[in-house]
Amino acid sequence: MQRPPPEDFLLKETNPHLGGGKVSGDKLTSTYDLVEQMQYLYVRVVKAKDLPGKDITGSCDPYVEVKMGNYKGTTRHFEKKTNPEWNQVFAFSKDRIQASVLEVTVKDKDVVKDDFIGRVLFDLNEIPKRVPPDSPLAPQWYRLEDRKNDKAKGELMLAVWMGTQADEAFPEAWHSDAATVSGTDALANIRSKVYLSPKLWYLRVNVIEAQDLQPSDKGRYPEVFVKATLGNQTLRTRISQSRSINPMWNEDLMFVAAEPFEEPLILSVEDRVAPNKDELLGRCAIPLQIVDRRLDHKPVNTKWYNLEKHVVIMEGEKKKEIKFASRIHMRICLEGGYHVLDESTHYSSDLRPTAKQLWKSSIGVLELGILNAQGLMPMKTKDGKGTTDAYCVAKYGQKWVRTRTIIDSFAPRWNEQYTWEVFDPCTVITIGVFDNCHLHGGDKPGGARDSRIGKVRIRLSTLETDRVYTHSYPLLVLHPNGVKKMGEIHLAVRFTCSSLLNMMHMYSQPLLPKMHYIHPLTVSQLDSLRHQATQIVSMRLNRAEPPLRKEIVEYMLDVGSHMWSMRRSKANFFRIMGVLGGLIAVGKWFDQICNWKNPITTVLIHILFIILVMYPELILPTIFLYLFLIGVWYYRWRPRHPPHMDTRLSHADSAHPDELDEEFDTFPTTRPSDIVRMRYDRLRSIAGRIQTVVGDLATQGERLQSLLSWRDPRATALFVIFCLVAAIVLYVTPFQVVALLTGIYVLRHPRFRHKLPSVPLNFFRRLPARTDCML
Repeated sequence: MQRPPPEDFLLKETNPHLGGGKVSGDKLTSTYDLVEQMQYLYVRVVKAKDLPGKDITGSCDPYVEVKMGNYKGTTRHFEKKTNPEWNQVFAFSKDRIQASVLEVTVKDKDVVKDDFIGRVLFDLNEIPKRVPPDSPLAPQWYRLEDRKNDKAKGELMLAVWMGTQADEAFPEAWHSDAATVSGTDALANIRSKVYLSPKLWYLRVNVIEAQDLQPSDKGRYPEVFVKATLGNQTLRTRISQSRSINPMWNEDLMFVAAEPFEEPLILSVEDRVAPNKDELLGRCAIPLQIVDRRLDHKPVNTKWYNLEKHVVIMEGEKKKEIKFASRIHMRICLEGGYHVLDESTHYSSDLRPTAKQLWKSSIGVLELGILNAQGLMPMKTKDGKGTTDAYCVAKYGQKWVRTRTIIDSFAPRWNEQYTWEVFDPCTVITIGVFDNCHLHGGDKPGGARDSRIGKVRIRLSTLETDRVYTHSYPLLVLHPNGVKKMGEIHLAVRFTCSSLLNMMHMYSQPLLPKMHYIHPLTVSQLDSLRHQATQIVSMRLNRAEPPLRKEIVEYMLDVGSHMWSMRRSKANFFRIMGVLGGLIAVGKWFDQICNWKNPITTVLIHILFIILVMYPELILPTIFLYLFLIGVWYYRWRPRHPPHMDTRLSHADSAHPDELDEEFDTFPTTRPSDIVRMRYDRLRSIAGRIQTVVGDLATQGERLQSLLSWRDPRATALFVIFCLVAAIVLYVTPFQVVALLTGIYVLRHPRFRHKLPSVPLNFFRRLPARTDCML
């Protein structure tokens, strides 16, 4: 029996005060009903007018400083302007407010010391409250005052109110939490954002034949192949068997393309003139915008394309005029009926085909409230002390969301809520927590990478509909020195179903679009295409502003999960043993019945067996009724919490340090040769055992085949005679009598048994196999 994980690694149910109100039924009271309300003081600085000039020209370089206790935010400054417009919003967390007066000061930017122009003071007790869906508060003109609270020249347009994170101004506001962050790029890096994955297509290039090729050496048979390139993806056909100037291939090449299509498909026909030398016979560039789009299995029309020896893809003229062009015959199409896999199928968040025309209607809505984190570990050192600047990323379908970064906190509170449409209940949402390492100029090439703090996966099919799940999930990360808890993340999740009938119908549908079954791709093709898809997604999201960086995307998409891991191999072996454990338990129970360990149970089994033999029509109803009763019985102990990362199941807490070091090694390896030799020998030892088991399975199969092959003439003769006698006996004897006698013989008392193997088993083990022919 597998031991449970440590208490610290378990899921914990919580009871937060969501939505600022009580639960009524399973629904809550406001738009942001899956998060705790956070109060903020908002200050919108719109513009100023009639500011006094401080120099000879009568102009100034104004900016606004908004100060609340120890927190201070500033707008950008304008040069030589007395009527500037800023339209910036500042948000101060009410939990951190330590003053009773808000001070908004207009200053003049100066090289030595900024000059004071005027200010406006607000008493916090008199600031109005605003809760959406109320309309935004209209800004008002306020007369500036000097330091003695007398009227000064100039006016400032402001709006000041108390609100929550549901306010429209919240995402783009400057936050007091980020007071230590300076610079426009750094501020953009800490704001919450929503990203969309690019729309991915499979591009199928069916290379059929070429005509009228012109190799330089006319006296030899050309060895021709086609090389196709799309972006950084390059594939080749095999060398044509028809070695002539009209070669044929009829071979498919598959690529991943992303909208908008930026790069053309480049095809070149080449001749292998020497082992490491290829001669270009012709080339063509095909823009993907003109390629046909296929939604089903019907083939698109083939086309002939001219091959030219010199093609300039960028602007410019051809190097020389071609009077005679070779041709290539191809069928090219963008496959809209497939789903481009950028995630593992085990925990995919989207299974829809590429073409929107083939999408089914949504079956519900998934709502996620990212509340807070607790007990985060320090991820970096700043000013001699450990610190963490944490943010969350959630991915479901094509939509990625990123929360704002909470600066220097081991217990950050985000309280942000997001929504996704659900098209299939058998999908998984992934939530990752990261440390932001790009707040102080870390965007240079080869600069800092955002550190991973942990990841959580939630399968929607394990959730009850319309129920709010609030749990604290442990953030577990595997390091070379073992598994480590990096903290906990507090989430609220609700899956709302719009049509129960549609959702139940989904369970009868294929998991992937039908093209995956009509024209299936090979395993090696899927692996290669998934790698290309993840590269394209990470590259596109890395180009967004602010970027969702490559290391984040790859961690969320589980890139590298296919690499060899001794720990994962052990875990999968014990998972198989766990699945077979039920069958093994049934076998042991039946063996006890046969050996009369409990005579009463054995007698009851005899009676049941006789009833089923006499009334065979009861067999299937009895089996299904038994399964029904088991299901109803286990309903009382059904899981009440979503599944989470299990360190025992993953064998993460019992892995040997060297096995973990091997798992974290790069590919190709960077370890010393003696360590690599030791690991290679260990792998050979394991592979030898697997090889022996596979050989034993093959031996048993070959013995079955040899029953009628006359490889052993005496054994086959005995078996053939036995088959004839059995056919005659079974023909004249009622089936029920045969079944009854067989069952009673199998269940016979130990007094009538002996410990030697049975006659059929002795006969089977003496049959020949092909092991004698193995080298």
